[in-house]
Amino acid sequence: MANLKEIRSRISSVGSTMQITSAMKMVSAAKLKKAQDAITAMRPYSDKLTELLQSLSATLEGDAGSVFAEQREVKKVLVVAITSNRGLCGAFNTNVIKASNRLATTTYTDKKVSFVTIGKKGNDILKKNHYVTHNNNEIFEDLTFDNVSVIAERLMMLFKEGTYDKIVLVYNHFKNAATQIVKTEDFLPIKPIESEEPTAVADYIFEPSKEEIIETLIPKSLKTQLYKAIRDSFASEHGARMTAMHKATDNAADLKAELTLTYNKARQAAITNEILEIVGGAEALNN
Repeated sequence: MANLKEIRSRISSVGSTMQITSAMKMVSAAKLKKAQDAITAMRPYSDKLTELLQSLSATLEGDAGSVFAEQREVKKVLVVAITSNRGLCGAFNTNVIKASNRLATTTYTDKKVSFVTIGKKGNDILKKNHYVTHNNNEIFEDLTFDNVSVIAERLMMLFKEGTYDKIVLVYNHFKNAATQIVKTEDFLPIKPIESEEPTAVADYIFEPSKEEIIETLIPKSLKTQLYKAIRDSFASEHGARMTAMHKATDNAADLKAELTLTYNKARQAAITNEILEIVGGAEALNN
């Protein structure tokens, strides 16, 4: 059994760790509220805009439509892996990295796969085994639509120039504070809705033409889609960190209780030994 000084030192260390994890949990909980409100507010707009553009694209005849809807033979794939800049958030980053690796080694094993990373943690791991063309760690320092638009425009240009035939987003979808779902989402090309039933959109009169509307709205829709994915990941990060720190705090409390019990047992054993020694010495003197 460890001596009393060592046990006291461990109890103090665990107590300090518990204070840190508890503080991080409260900070993440405060940030989560704001991030959750932001993603919840923009999801309906983003989903409806994407649905509208897909419906419009489905009604266009022939090859009319945006260059971003062009379906090409997939030879080169770009995977956009969205992680975080910081750790201590459980399996949040690991799950995205595993899903990204799976795309490169299984889904697109016969294609040329490159990566764009958003977040330091994903970049640090993926660059060891894959080709990372760009890394965007700084986006989380000022997460705004304008800053995300710059990344989206670069991705659109790479697709438009034919550098890549397919672009895929991999990120954590925020369900609630305790649950994050890894999502693999096609970014480019845009796929029209496949439906056997005729869509009601064709009954409307468009001014200007559907082609002009699509050419104008598609870049905005793609920027919104990427912004939503990053916002989703941002909210998921704080939810995952809050949950991880909550568990860490509970584990630290349990460990501290076990160490305190061990310390009390050791102290009692030491006192008992001292009493026995005193009694033994007294008996020896009497004899």
